[in-house]
Amino acid sequence: MRRGRIFIFLALILIIILVVAAIYLRQFSNQGGGAEEPVAPATVEVYVAGQNIPQGSEVTSDLITTISIPEDTVNTVMFTVQEQGDLVGKWTKYPIEQGVVITTSMVGTKDEIAPSGPAWASGIDIGMTAFSIPVTRLSSVAFGVADGAHVNINACFLFVDVDPSYQTILPNDISSLSAPGTEPRATLTLTVANPEAAGNAQGRTEVEPSFQQGIYVVPSEESQRPRIVCQMLVQNVKVLKLGTFPLTEEVAPVEGDQAAAETTTVERPDIITLVVTPQDSVTLSYLIYSGAEINLSLRNASDNQRVATEAATLQFLLSQYNIPVPAKLPYAMQPGVSELTQPFLPNDVVTVPPEQ
Repeated sequence: MRRGRIFIFLALILIIILVVAAIYLRQFSNQGGGAEEPVAPATVEVYVAGQNIPQGSEVTSDLITTISIPEDTVNTVMFTVQEQGDLVGKWTKYPIEQGVVITTSMVGTKDEIAPSGPAWASGIDIGMTAFSIPVTRLSSVAFGVADGAHVNINACFLFVDVDPSYQTILPNDISSLSAPGTEPRATLTLTVANPEAAGNAQGRTEVEPSFQQGIYVVPSEESQRPRIVCQMLVQNVKVLKLGTFPLTEEVAPVEGDQAAAETTTVERPDIITLVVTPQDSVTLSYLIYSGAEINLSLRNASDNQRVATEAATLQFLLSQYNIPVPAKLPYAMQPGVSELTQPFLPNDVVTVPPEQ
């Protein structure tokens, strides 16, 4: 009985100790015994482009602004607010987009950026070249090809048979050669047919099926009909400029000029500059001077897919699109049609009347 009272007494003492300890810990935490708040890291203000700055532009105070970045991320190539004098008055070596941190490699003196070329040269990727080709309203997708667009290049050629030695279009012209006589000092006599006379082209011998007689067949047309073939040569080509680049010596029209105030002449572009590989530029040079017809097809700028195409020939059209060769019938349409024409207007110059 006495031993049970001792155990009860010890349990009460243990409970009192635990309650006192809990009250003490709660009061200690309320008096600021928690974790300290983190200290914000130090920041430094550096210069960024306040707006898009073109290549070759002078950096002025109204073109730049500052942002705050952590001190540990600042390096020596950035311009801090204390280095404003080192940045203002410099010239941009490359186009700088708004919000980009300006570094020492982006700017320099005016003499340093002179060898970098004109502003549009920055649009040419490394390893590529700019090459210009003539265009019309038809070949430029109705002038829907603008600067920065991506296009494919198609080319059409005319092929003819030529004499391997003379490199002239077949058939050859015929001349007659008289054999020498039996007299001494006799010579060969060469008679050249009149080039304008009919029947002087080289033909071939055939056997007429009805009478089984040999005949000599000559061409019914003066020259050989060329064979046309079209193929896509280059894909996903970037357009650098539609039209002519501005000349640095161009003079702006004088304000108040009566002739310029009467009408505004809009000249439609007849040339386009493409960004191609060096090999493709050589190919385009050959196409231009060989008389091939070049056409552009517009594509989505984000489409990088390349498609293998087949060259279009007469045989390809007949088989691919199931085009039958018309049968010879004892009747025909009137009036007769001997050639097809396209209903396109000429690539002229449009005159826009002045605004009222």
